[in-house]
Amino acid sequence: MSTSPDSMSPAERYRASAERTAESKTHLGAFARTLDFELDDFQRHACRSLQDGRGVLVAAPTGAGKTIVGEFAIYLALQRGLKAFYTTPIKALSNQKYTELADKYGADNVGLLTGDTSINGEAPVVVMTTEVLRNMLYADSAALDDLGFVVMDEVHYLADRFRGAVWEEVIIHLPSEVQVASLSATVSNAEEFGAWLDTVRGDTDVIVSEHRPVPLYQHVMVGREIVDLFAGETTFDEIAPAGNPATVSAVPAAPSPDDAGRRGFEVNPELLRLSRQESQLNFQGRFGHGGRSQRRQQRQRNGDRPQQEIRTAVRRASRPQVIASLDRQDLLPAITFIFSRAGCDAAVTQCVSAGLWLTSEKEQRIIAQRVDEAGQDIPSDDLEVLGFWNWRDGLLRGIAAHHAGMLPTFKEVVEKLFADGLVKAVFATETLALGINMPARCVVLEKLDKFNGEAHVDITAGEYTQLTGRAGRRGIDVEGHAVVLWQPGTDPAAVAGLASRRTYPLNSSFRPTYNMSINLLAQFGRARAREILESSFAQFQADRSVVGLAKQVRSREESLAGYAKSMTCHLGDFTEYARLRRELSDAENFTSRTKSRARKSLNEDSLSRLLPGDVVDVPAGRAPGYAVVLSSDHSSREPRPAVLTVENQLRRIGIDDLEGPISPLTRIRIPKSFNAKVPKSRRDLASSVRNALRENRPPAPGNPRNTDFGLGAGSPNQEKKIAELRRALRAHPCHGCSEREDHARWSERWWKLRKETDGLVRQIQGRTNTIAKTFDRVCDVLSAYGYLESPEPGQHRISADGQRLRRIYGEKDLLISQALRQGAFDDLDAVEVAALASVLVYQAKREDRGLRPRMPSVSLETAVDIVVREWSALEDVEEQNKLPLTGEPELGLVWPIYKWARGRHLQEVLSGTDLAAGDFVRWVKQVIDLLDQLAQIPGLEPRLARLCSEAIKIVRRGVVAYSTVI
Repeated sequence: MSTSPDSMSPAERYRASAERTAESKTHLGAFARTLDFELDDFQRHACRSLQDGRGVLVAAPTGAGKTIVGEFAIYLALQRGLKAFYTTPIKALSNQKYTELADKYGADNVGLLTGDTSINGEAPVVVMTTEVLRNMLYADSAALDDLGFVVMDEVHYLADRFRGAVWEEVIIHLPSEVQVASLSATVSNAEEFGAWLDTVRGDTDVIVSEHRPVPLYQHVMVGREIVDLFAGETTFDEIAPAGNPATVSAVPAAPSPDDAGRRGFEVNPELLRLSRQESQLNFQGRFGHGGRSQRRQQRQRNGDRPQQEIRTAVRRASRPQVIASLDRQDLLPAITFIFSRAGCDAAVTQCVSAGLWLTSEKEQRIIAQRVDEAGQDIPSDDLEVLGFWNWRDGLLRGIAAHHAGMLPTFKEVVEKLFADGLVKAVFATETLALGINMPARCVVLEKLDKFNGEAHVDITAGEYTQLTGRAGRRGIDVEGHAVVLWQPGTDPAAVAGLASRRTYPLNSSFRPTYNMSINLLAQFGRARAREILESSFAQFQADRSVVGLAKQVRSREESLAGYAKSMTCHLGDFTEYARLRRELSDAENFTSRTKSRARKSLNEDSLSRLLPGDVVDVPAGRAPGYAVVLSSDHSSREPRPAVLTVENQLRRIGIDDLEGPISPLTRIRIPKSFNAKVPKSRRDLASSVRNALRENRPPAPGNPRNTDFGLGAGSPNQEKKIAELRRALRAHPCHGCSEREDHARWSERWWKLRKETDGLVRQIQGRTNTIAKTFDRVCDVLSAYGYLESPEPGQHRISADGQRLRRIYGEKDLLISQALRQGAFDDLDAVEVAALASVLVYQAKREDRGLRPRMPSVSLETAVDIVVREWSALEDVEEQNKLPLTGEPELGLVWPIYKWARGRHLQEVLSGTDLAAGDFVRWVKQVIDLLDQLAQIPGLEPRLARLCSEAIKIVRRGVVAYSTVI
């Protein structure tokens, strides 16, 4: 923080004045004069570093203004006659940044390059996705000439497990004279990341700011009432972790409910009281003796296990009521995060149906004009299927959704209207938090958990910070507000823990890919390529962790030496005696576990064989005694047949009720009219059981009772080994030592610590040169497929197929190359080429995967067969080499792309699929990106290159073509 002028000495005031005067004559001074606000200290510090020729890592909260540093890098480049590239993780952010910079510096000076859009790519300032810059570096593009600055916005995206490696590739491969300005959300290991940047890029200053220009207050909405999360006026800055955030441990820790309390910030007692009341209500509901509770317990015993119902005294507000409450308290515009596309669309529909209007007549006229302008170029046939009229109706009311399933054009309209204050309520998925400039006065979180594709998981402290960071518009709002909706089971202390832990670690997701490896080999050779990969942030982090592990190993080795001395025996080698004891213990435990597993298996098998009408004697459990089986359960895991006891109780029996395999004592016939819900039916059947037992009817034929548990004496070899170990133990000199058990205790400690130490050593071995070892395995696969040739031992040469692989970028790079190599594209026309390309880029959701569809043509069926066969063979090779497996080819987009390429209407294309229009457009753009890559491969067969270009033309039409227009 800067020092107040009033508190400065005369000498300090003179020095500060001199610094200001000197700075006013620099590029930074000139840049500052173009702004209509004063630079913050962290912005000024970062800009000075850039001006002095150093790189910077700026880590600051969302909305703090770190992009100013990136804009100064662009200003410097233009002033010095150099180029500047501004990279972003997503196309939407690239489009937004391009518009901002074009407005500021003129369209002639700014370009845009994304996978499917190219505008003025030779301009001195070019905005691009990070993948485009990576591809330029590998292609040694002429566009890199005179490049002076690269701004890497949202650089913390390198932790993304799918695309994060691209950021590291760019940072490593950029020419050394290029200055890099890395802009990041607040991360807890900024110093570690900065140290790596300093290693690979040269002088790099790390500037961390925890200060939010607009104070952020935390709330919980209980019903329709907004309640403060903390007692008293507590802002974002005040709940900062103690100490320098840049030096906080990089180990991710779950937010503790006590975090806020330990830092001296009291959770609102009103919320804690409500939470206790809810807990008591649910405790009574679970353990009460009412009929409803008993019926619920009975359903659970019968295997019908509904999701646990959490009772609450709070009547939850509907979505329209939430927005209305925010409107009454002057907290709009607001973004409500709902972790579901369908939920976002439903929220808009609910607000419209509730008659909610948030706009004036004047605002409605402006919105209508802009929306109609946006839709005028969209084919009229497509407007209905795109939901244009419902979308327009919501916007006129000031309400909209924002998610990846929307048409990009629609999303851009929503963003602009929201930024201009015309849309007041946006329901969005978390993708909106990825850097898109859409600040609001208030952010609402419906839930604190989300579905990650596999399971429902709690959001992390970092995700909470990223989402709530949108609240508070600099220069507009005096304060921002984050609101969590009260849900049954909400723990206010846990919410406070999330709010008080705002930093999260930046961990590398880097690993060598086939394309990356072949490009490194082509440019640098094998030895130098290994060195480059070992300079990655992933290896940097692994090496740092090895230092700590090695220190632990040294400490444990010292302790082991002390333990070994304490277990020394004067009669003989106690280490050998301890080894015999351990071998005997392991052998006995193994035999015991084998018998236990066999007993459990036999018990499960006996339960699964029971049939309706079997009368059994249940030896244990809640209701031991005689019972008749009502229904079988042939489940492979823990069968639980339903029975009726002689005391007229309905229940299920499982392996916990048995002491050994169960077999029928006798059998009875269950009448077809039997109804377990009727007491008289139960009494009559129980009477029949008692009669059968009195009459001593014989057991069911062919199913005799098993009484030996099938265990016998165990494995003869195992029993022999145990006997030999016991004899050796008794014959050992140390067996007669009077201090034997004392030595044995030290021995146990030694063995336990030795095991832990060996585990740490294995971790060190696994982390040492991990990236280079993976690279070696990738090279082995490339050699096996003929992409690398070895004219002499130790030498590698890129084959013609390898040169082609260098220009194929994507998660299925090697599979795409193999498809080309095996002639999958040879007999296809342009439409079929587009359809086959979709197989190589599309990724279906797990629940959308089904049976293989019939292909539109015989030639396409043959091509898909080739791709699937190559994928299967590649997967086997990757498993053998312990590499991540290439994703399975997905056929779910073949028919939609095929129809679209044939010129069908959008409604017909999407009919019968679960694809949203926005998703379809996004996947078509990825198909175009792949086709463009293939068309530009040097040496590609001319006919195929022509077909790829033709395929691009026939799919880039209608909403796809329109959505690429800026």
